[in-house]
Formats: sequence, structure tokens, C-alpha cells
Amino acid sequence: MTDIIKTFGSKVFNDEVMKQRLSKSTYSKLRKTIKNGEELSYDTAAEIAEAMKDWAIENGATHFTHWFHPLSGATAEKHNSFVSTAGGGKIILEFSPLNLVKGEADASSFPSGGLRDTFEARGYTAWDPTSYAFIKDGILCIPTIFCSYSGEALDHKTPLLRSMEALNIQAVRILRLFGNDKVDHVKPTVGAEQEYFLIEKKYFDEREDLRLTGRTLFGALPPKGQEMNDHYYGSIKTSVAEYMRDLNEELWSLGIQAKTQHNEVAPSQHELANNFLTTNVSADQNNLTMEVMKKIARKHDLECLLHEKPFAKVNGSGKHNNWSLKTDDGSNLFEPGDTPMENAQFLTFLCAVIKAVDEYQDLLRISISSAGNDHRLGGSEAPPAIISIYLGEELTEILESIADDKAYVNKKKTPMKVSVHTIPSFPKDNTDRNRTSPFAFTGNKFEYRMPGSSASISTPNTILNTVIAQVLKEFADRLEKADSFNDAVHSLIKETFRKHSRIIFNGNGYDEAWIQEAKLRGLSNYASTPEAFSHYLDEKNLRVFTDNNVLSESECKSRYEIYLEKYYKTINIEVLTMLDMLKKDILPSVSHYEADLKESLLYDKDLGILKKDSYEYKTLEQIRKYKNDIYKDMDQVQKKLNRKPEDSLKLAIYYHDRIIPLMESLRKNADELELIVDRNYWPFPTYRELLFGVD
Repeated sequence: MTDIIKTFGSKVFNDEVMKQRLSKSTYSKLRKTIKNGEELSYDTAAEIAEAMKDWAIENGATHFTHWFHPLSGATAEKHNSFVSTAGGGKIILEFSPLNLVKGEADASSFPSGGLRDTFEARGYTAWDPTSYAFIKDGILCIPTIFCSYSGEALDHKTPLLRSMEALNIQAVRILRLFGNDKVDHVKPTVGAEQEYFLIEKKYFDEREDLRLTGRTLFGALPPKGQEMNDHYYGSIKTSVAEYMRDLNEELWSLGIQAKTQHNEVAPSQHELANNFLTTNVSADQNNLTMEVMKKIARKHDLECLLHEKPFAKVNGSGKHNNWSLKTDDGSNLFEPGDTPMENAQFLTFLCAVIKAVDEYQDLLRISISSAGNDHRLGGSEAPPAIISIYLGEELTEILESIADDKAYVNKKKTPMKVSVHTIPSFPKDNTDRNRTSPFAFTGNKFEYRMPGSSASISTPNTILNTVIAQVLKEFADRLEKADSFNDAVHSLIKETFRKHSRIIFNGNGYDEAWIQEAKLRGLSNYASTPEAFSHYLDEKNLRVFTDNNVLSESECKSRYEIYLEKYYKTINIEVLTMLDMLKKDILPSVSHYEADLKESLLYDKDLGILKKDSYEYKTLEQIRKYKNDIYKDMDQVQKKLNRKPEDSLKLAIYYHDRIIPLMESLRKNADELELIVDRNYWPFPTYRELLFGVD
């Protein structure tokens, strides 16, 4: 049995290790750097680097790397050994303070969206001391940011850290107005829920689409899918339980607080959830978690699929982003208390979120946009593309009473009755939960349900932090000028709710009537990534980034280009993979089956018993129809790929409007062929093996 307490953090240069290995003076200076952003002296950095190196070597590390998150979407690392020349054919093990604090990476080879030309190669990585160093596969990994030679952010983490600082400044201003002089810092915290699929690696290796794109581009549903819901919270299979056990042990050793694990709704789908941490640390740990999940799966002859929709017509995978604000004295600013109607501070922060989400719906939709997530949104427990906030009945009624100048009658929690006398009574929550809401208040936090399973949580949290910082700034500017603070707060809450209540929706997000109602309310409904990104460079969106020093205008434009390019390149890879699989796998296999059916018909003809209503004859007719339709679509795809526009947005729209419909048609006809072709002829594993193959 694993000694969790002993295992946890054993591969992390954490606070406990630093206390043991650093002098009191150096440890104190490092803590001030982490808390207040104070600059480290060379001597302090030198002692930290030496202690970190000795600890890493003692724990089996031979190399170190600056571990960062470029805009390619993956993590990046370049390994350097501790070995240094000592002369006379001897070596020493060395790790200088400069090695710790600064690194250099080739900035021209990572996505830059036009910020860097190929000949402008120099880029820098810089240590983020707020996120602990760790050992992975014998490598000391130092979490860093990544920027260009001219200082532009080329990663996900730098804007995230900037947004956290912007939010901290404005949140503290609000707290000061409420008479709280003890809080020095407010930090956003996040707990990420990670959904994923596990399939047999042997089946994965036989599917070109899974290996190249992460999702199945072809595949008909088996007779049984997820309609019985028997997989959800069901007993975990032995091989999956063994995988989860090894995954937990590895994550715990890396200081990652893996908390919850269970079967999800779709067959072979599961979920892992981590505890709440400061957002940049949580983002680092989620990126590391995804990497470890895939590595451990392969050790068990499994493959971990993180794509948002690896299988059509069953649940996709999301990454629910549970977000809140926490002060340095441990208070949660979204804790309503027993009497939320009297908690003006809570209601002020709540209204800031309501206003921010309403005014920046487009940015929040953009923050989770990708080719993969477009397949997922709008059904099977994924929220719709329409942004709205679920508050629940109690909070909605409280805000309505303030807006209408009416007294609110506090609703006491009623006991839950299940009519079984042996079951103890427990209080029933005042509000239900809404699984169709994109942005739901769930007690003392907001659950942002829209992010996709494969994406970094840095971007949605950067945007969330930034827009709320902007609204808190507007609130603070107004309240600081007020003659009567109490009256001003009441008016602010009242006016904010009246103006922005359209964003609050406590109903069924899947209901067709909601689409029409949302339109009447003036809410946006961007069904695709290109449609959403067409608003990324709107003046108000550029201004919210630049005014809060989160992204410069050039950094915004670079991300616009990078994300659109990633979108259309993803679809281009997918459609080329489809064509390849059709030409080299599906159609040749169907032809073999077709030939055998024809041979059977010739045999019947020789016997004089040929019938046009026979199985062979009817099946050949169907095959001919589907093959002809596939040939026509393949020809159209090739023609359209040969005349693409060049502008990034136009190209993304072109792929969405012209290529994706043809891909859907190709898939439909190929899947129809799969349903009628003898399974012994089909060239690769079907959904039956993929979804139900794990023992």
C-alpha cells in the first residue's frame, strides 16, 4: 500500500524542502519574492540554485530544463546536463544562478503570429518562483515564462500572471473600501476537472485518424452506446483501476493533489479532478497532469485520449474550470455566508462577475474556441455556445429584490426527506445545479464548463481574470468618489443587476426555446471558432487587454493569427487524413468485399438461381451508391483545397463552411458502408472494439 503522506511531493522542490536546505535569510527573501514580487539578488539566487541542484541530483536527476507553455499548445523543454568541464579530463556538476533564472530558446520555431521572423531567433525563458520546480523522468523541471527578444509574450503563462496581478490590484481596492486593511493580496484559484477516454493501445495504433488527429474521423455507432447510462459512476474495471492507481501515485509524487476519480457517461470515459490551487500553479499542474496521464496509459498498454470529441454521437470531454477568489488570509470572496442578502461585499463581487460576463461574452466564448471543442459544445452534458450565468433561485431572488426595492424573505434550508426511516436527515440546498450552464455559481465558486479537455486552462482564466479586473476597476473608481459608501454600493448592485440581468439564465440550456429567448435578450451565439474569433480584435476587447497590461495590441494580433491558423491547419490535417484512409484503407477493403459478393452472384447465375432481391444483389447496390457519393465528395474536397483564400479569418471560415460539410458527408457514407460490410473486411477497429475493448 502506498504511503501517500510520504509519497506526496517527493519529486518537488517545495516549501518544506526549501526550509530544510536554504538559510533562513535566503528562504525569507524567496518567500517575499513569491508573495510580493521582490527581486532576488544574485547571491540569493546562487544559494537557491545550488540547493536545488544538490536536491535534484540526490533524487536521480542528471539534467535540468526550463519547462514552459508555448502557444503551440504543448509543453516545451530543452534538457541540459549538470556536467561541466573541470579540466584535466575531469568534470564537475554545476547549476549556476543564471541557469536557474534565465534560459534561451529558439523563438522563431514556436508560433508567434508574426511577432518574430525566422531570422529573429532569440527568445528567453524566465523562472516563475511561485510554481515549484519538480523532477520528471530524471529531469529537473523549472516552471518558466517564455518571451521574445523584444519582450513580447510567446506563451500562455505570461498573460495569465499579468491578469492575476491586474485582478489582485482591483480586488484589493474594493476590499479597502469595505474597510478591510489586513488583506494584501487576492488571488484567483482554480480546481480543474479533467475528462478523458481510455482505449486499448493496440486499437489506437491501428487507427490512422486517432494517431494523427486525436479523434475518429470515421466510425458507426455500435448497437449499444451510452444510452443506458450504466457506465456513469459505475464500478471501475480492473485494468482502469490499476491505471488510476499508478496515475495517482505519480501525480502525488509530483505534488499534484489528485482528488476525485470516476467513470463518466460514455463507455471508456473517465474523470480526474484536482484540488484548488492558485491559478498559475493549477494551470502548470493541469498541463503536467495531461502529460502524465498519457505516459502512464502507455505503461498499461492503453491510450489516453484527451480530444474534446474522440467519438461522434457520444459524450465529449471537457475540463470544468472551478474558479474563485481567495485572500491571503484564507477568505473566499464568493462565500455568501448564512445571510447573502446582507453581505454587500459578496454581492459586489458577484455583480462584478455578472457585468463582466455580460459585457465580454465574445471574449469568454473565444477563450475556449478550437476545432475540437466546436464538436463538443451544445449537447451531451457540454454547455451551449451561448454564454449565460446560472445563479440559482436564491441569489437571483436576492438581486431581484434589491433591483425592485423589495424586502427579501430569507429561505431556510429544509430537511431532505427520502422516506426511509434509517436514513438520517440532512439539509437540502436552496438551489439545484445546472449542468447545461456555461458559467454556473456552485456555492462559493463559479464552474466554467466550456473549456475543452485538451486545452490549457491558462487562456480562459487569463480572459476571465482580465474582464473581472476591468469591472472591479470601474466599481472602485465609482465607489471611491461616493459621498455615502453604503448608498453607493446599494445603487451599484441595483443598477448592475438591472442592466445585466439578461445574462442570468437558470433554465435548460439545451431547450430550443432558449436559443430564441437568448436572441431576444441580445446575447451572442457564436456557433463556430471562426465566428467567435471575428470579434477578437474588436476595439473594446483590445482595450480591456491593453488597459490592464495583460496583452499589448501586437500580442493580441499575434494570438488572433496563431489560433486561427491552428484551427484551419487542424481541419486540413483531418481532411487529408480522411482522404488517405478512404483511398488506402476503406475503399480497397470495400472493393474486396464487393468482389466476393459479385463472385457469389456469378455462382448463383451459373446455378440459374440469381435473384435481384437477394442479399448479395441488394448489398452491391448499396455499396455502389455509397462509393459513388464518396467519389463525388472526394473530388469536391480536392478541388476546394486547391483554391483556398489566404487571409487567416477568411481561410478559417472557408474550412468551416466549405470543407467541414464535405467531411461530414464523407463520414456519413463511409459509416453506412461500415454497417453493411462484413466486419472481417473492415480495415481497422470499430467503435465496438474502441469503446468496449478495455477489460
